[in-house]
Amino acid sequence: MAATVQTDIGTLQNYVGGRWVSAEAVESQEVRNPATDEPLARVPLSGAADVDTAVAAAAAAFPSWRATPPQERARYFFKLRQLLDEHREELARLIVAEMGKTLDDARGEVQRGIDNVETACGIPTLMMGYGLEDGAARGIDEEVVFQPLGVFAAITPFNFPFMIAFWFLPYAVACGNTFILKPSETDPMVQQRVFELIDAVGFPPGVINLVHGGKDAVNALLDHPEVRGISFVGSTQTAAYVYARAAQTGKRVQASGGAKNAIVVMPDANMDAYLSTIMNSFYGAAGQRCLANSLVLPVGAAHHDARERVAEAAGRLRVGDGLEPGVELGPVVSATARDRIFGAITAAVDEGAEAVLDGRQVRVPERPRGYFVGPTLLDNVRPGTRAYREEIFGPVVGMSPVESLDEAIAQINAAEYGNAASIFTESGAAARKFRYEVETGNIGINVGVAAPVAYFPFSGAKRSFFGTLHPQGRDAVRFYTESKVVITRWTGGDRGTVTGVGR
Repeated sequence: MAATVQTDIGTLQNYVGGRWVSAEAVESQEVRNPATDEPLARVPLSGAADVDTAVAAAAAAFPSWRATPPQERARYFFKLRQLLDEHREELARLIVAEMGKTLDDARGEVQRGIDNVETACGIPTLMMGYGLEDGAARGIDEEVVFQPLGVFAAITPFNFPFMIAFWFLPYAVACGNTFILKPSETDPMVQQRVFELIDAVGFPPGVINLVHGGKDAVNALLDHPEVRGISFVGSTQTAAYVYARAAQTGKRVQASGGAKNAIVVMPDANMDAYLSTIMNSFYGAAGQRCLANSLVLPVGAAHHDARERVAEAAGRLRVGDGLEPGVELGPVVSATARDRIFGAITAAVDEGAEAVLDGRQVRVPERPRGYFVGPTLLDNVRPGTRAYREEIFGPVVGMSPVESLDEAIAQINAAEYGNAASIFTESGAAARKFRYEVETGNIGINVGVAAPVAYFPFSGAKRSFFGTLHPQGRDAVRFYTESKVVITRWTGGDRGTVTGVGR
C-alpha cells in the first residue's frame, strides 16, 4: 500500500468517528524538515470544538466496544501489528523527515512501538482477574475483575513521534476503552500515516481518534468531563501542569517529565566493551530523549580515560541529514531547539566548564539550512551549575569527576529528577550497591539506555513522573481499568446441591 500522506504543504486532517475530517480551527502551523528547513505540511491547531467532537465520537463508541470480548479486541491489534510491520521502513523515513533522527534510530523507534502492539495482543491474559472460592468465609466466594472506564486521551511529544503513542493506545483500547491521540504539532505526519493504517484495520468508528493541535487542544482534553484519564510525556514543567489540571476534575493521570540522567564510570569499567553503548546513550537521537545520559560521573582514576575515549569517539561522529548513509548524528528538531542548545553550551562555558568538543562550531555544507548541533563534551561541570542540573535535551554531555561511588550516588539522589541512571563496572558489589541505593525509576548496569521492553513498565521517579501507574505492560493495564471486587454467597441448600440442575 502506498503512502497517502503528502509531503507537500497541504493541511493535515483529524480522524474522528472513523472518518477524516477538517479541523474547525482556522489556525495552523508548518511542519518543517529539520535537516533542510523545507516545509512538509501544515498542521491544524484544533480547539475545544474539535476536541468535543472527538470525545463525543469516542463516548458513543464505548458501550459497544466495552462489550466486545477481549480476544476479539486483540484480533484488531494482530492486524495492526501486521500492517505496521509491512510499512516499518516508510514509517521510519517519515520520522526522519519530520523529526530529524538518523534512519537507524527511527527504525529502532518503530520496532519499539510495534513491540507494544504485540504485548497488547495478549490482553485476554493481561486483563485476567483473580479469585478464591470460600475466600471471604465458608460458602462466600470473592474475586477481582478489571473493567474499562470510558474515554482516555494521550498527549505525546516530538522526540518519539511514533513510539510513545504506542505506550498508551494499544493498552487503553485493548482493555475496552476508547481513545483520543493528540500528537506533537511539531512532527505529526507519522501519526497521520499510522491512522491511515488504523483505518485500514477496520476498528469500529469512534474507538480510536486523532486530534491535531497545540495548547488549546491539550486544555480541552484536560478539562473535558467525559475524558476519564490522561497520559502525557513531555517536559517536567508541562507534566506538572497536566497532572494538576487533569487531577482537579478527578481524572486518572500518568505524566512523564524531564530528566538529567547520569552514568557512573568506575575505574574498572571495560571501556573497550561498552564505549559504543555509552556513546549511543549520549548522542543517539541527538540527545533528544528522556533516557539520554547527559551527565558523566567518573570515579577517581576513571576520569582521564573516560574523557579521552569519549572525546575521541564523539569527534569521529558524522553529522548530517539522517537519511544519508553513514550519518550518525542528525539535526535537532527545530531552529528554536538549536538556538536554545547553543545558549546552554555558552552558559556552561561561562560557568567554568571546559568545552572539550564544541557543537556550536559544526557545519554541514550540503545542508546549510539544517538545525545541526555537533557532539559536545563539557568537562569539569560543577554541581549546582545549570549545565549540571538542567536538562539540555541535545547532544551535550557534561562530565563531573567524583572521588567515590558513595559520592556519585549521593549526587544522583540529590537531583530533582529520577528517570534513569547507569553504572559501568566489572564489580558485582558496586553494581548491587548502585541498584539498591540509587533513587531512579530505571537502572542500567553496563547498559547505557535503560529503556524497559514493552512488557515492563517505563518507570520514573521524583519530578520525572507524576502519577502512580507507569506506561507499558501490566502497569498500563491497571491504569486503563478499574478493579472491581465481587463477593458472592448463594442460599437455598447445601453447596453442590442445586435444585433443577441435575446431579
